[in-house]
Amino acid sequence: MFSDIEIANSASIYPIERIANKLGIQSEYLEYFGKYKAKLSLDIRKHREPKAKVVLITAMTPTPYGEGKTTVSIGLNDALNKIGFKSIVTLREPSLGPVFGVKGGAAGGGYSQVIPMEDINLHFTGDLHAVTSAHNLLAALIDNNYSTSDKSCMLPGGIIWNRVLDMNDRALRNVIIGLGDKGGQIRESGFQITAASEVMAILGLSYDLEDLKERLSNIIVAVDKSGDYIYAKDLNAQDAMTILLKQALMPNLVQSLEGNAAIIHTGPFANIAHGTNSIIALDIARRLADFVVIEAGFGSDLGAEKFFDLVSRQKGGAYPDAVVIVATIRALKHHGGCKKKELKQKNINMVKKGLPNLIKHIDNMKSFNRPVFVALNTFETDDPEEISIVSEAIKELDSELFPVKVWQNGGDGAIKLAEKISNIPFGDLSTRNFVYELGDDIFTKIEKISKRIYGASGVVFQRKVKRKIASLNDGIFRNLPICMAKTQSSISDDSNLRGRPTDFEIEVKDIRINSGAGFIVVYTGDVMTMPGLPKIPASENMKIDKNGIVSGLF
Repeated sequence: MFSDIEIANSASIYPIERIANKLGIQSEYLEYFGKYKAKLSLDIRKHREPKAKVVLITAMTPTPYGEGKTTVSIGLNDALNKIGFKSIVTLREPSLGPVFGVKGGAAGGGYSQVIPMEDINLHFTGDLHAVTSAHNLLAALIDNNYSTSDKSCMLPGGIIWNRVLDMNDRALRNVIIGLGDKGGQIRESGFQITAASEVMAILGLSYDLEDLKERLSNIIVAVDKSGDYIYAKDLNAQDAMTILLKQALMPNLVQSLEGNAAIIHTGPFANIAHGTNSIIALDIARRLADFVVIEAGFGSDLGAEKFFDLVSRQKGGAYPDAVVIVATIRALKHHGGCKKKELKQKNINMVKKGLPNLIKHIDNMKSFNRPVFVALNTFETDDPEEISIVSEAIKELDSELFPVKVWQNGGDGAIKLAEKISNIPFGDLSTRNFVYELGDDIFTKIEKISKRIYGASGVVFQRKVKRKIASLNDGIFRNLPICMAKTQSSISDDSNLRGRPTDFEIEVKDIRINSGAGFIVVYTGDVMTMPGLPKIPASENMKIDKNGIVSGLF
């Protein structure tokens, strides 16, 4: 059995021009980053109209063991190309924090990978560094304003814009700043990981350079002495930030092990943001291919719901034509209550107990009025009887199960699923069924998501949050979409509740306006925006020899 890195190193990798030529992209629209990576000019869109069908990849509730959503996305894309269609997979960019922490690489696995995976998982084309710089430039301008301007109406306690770093560093969650500034003020602040920055969400939702600058100008950075919002545009920050992000706005073209196109761009979190790749990547891919395979973060209750209700409503967005839910036998056992050491053992009872979790995710996706398929990412320890039980249960829901072996066989491991996907019609836009209308008041939007998607019996609003929402309902932010921030480990807001919880209420603890990104974040619990490293970080197992050969990164 070969490791992911051994498979990647043994694969043929083609010059990026060859991948671009397969899509009909002329060299004038490419900005090269070495032989195997390139940025795509937004001008590609000028002479092409969106024509591709969009296939959204989501999953059942994630487990600590990984379900292989990215691996299945890449494998399905390879399979669609293998049966004669022009297909592009669009993915998020990995963050350095998880790469050196617990997760390791985020470029697929086995024979279903995107390459050059070492570059993709590390600095890539510098997009995350650009987001870090733009975010922290704004932070510096804020501190400079209240420290040096006699006319500043800012107070240190009213500043809500912290700093970011693309690394897992728990020591920076809460910090004291201003110690070295004699003319400034010492105050509390903190760091988030770059993927949690509103600038990252803005980059992912912007349609073009003008839209990017407008969104950046509308970032709320502080509350003044009178209780009014202070925006980035009040500090004249938007142009400088846009200059830093100009190149990062261009999506990145790479390839799979089978030489098929992959566009990888932006990396917003799926719990406090929308959790998918950029609008620009999706829009360009739709103009170049027959199919676009797009991955949404976490399970259907987080990334997929936000894709339908938030992303698809944006300029350049698209309401999916079909949904694929990734599941595994071990995830079903986990949600059935199985212990870690028993996951590889045959256990029909635990599979049955875990099925309600998968069924809930199927129900969620079917409620959007699109065909739903289940890709069962298979492992050697899966028993045929276990797979059969899952298949029969899904048939009763008028859906269909497709066991896939993309890690083992690449595109060949998802041919049957690809053939099924290839026959889907374009979705009828008149049958779209959003969870809420943008004109609904904020309380109603939150309740509709909580009841329809999570299965909650109701919503409890803490008193201070209720007052805040009531004031927003009377203002300019009422019509913004909602981005629910909750645990990914449960359909509920309690990470300890596996399976399909019932008879629970969602508790709303806080709310934040991301006016630049254009959505309201609703916090239902303690959502970690600066992860820490584990006891034994993945970085400890990484090595580089005198020839520059890296091992242990994936």
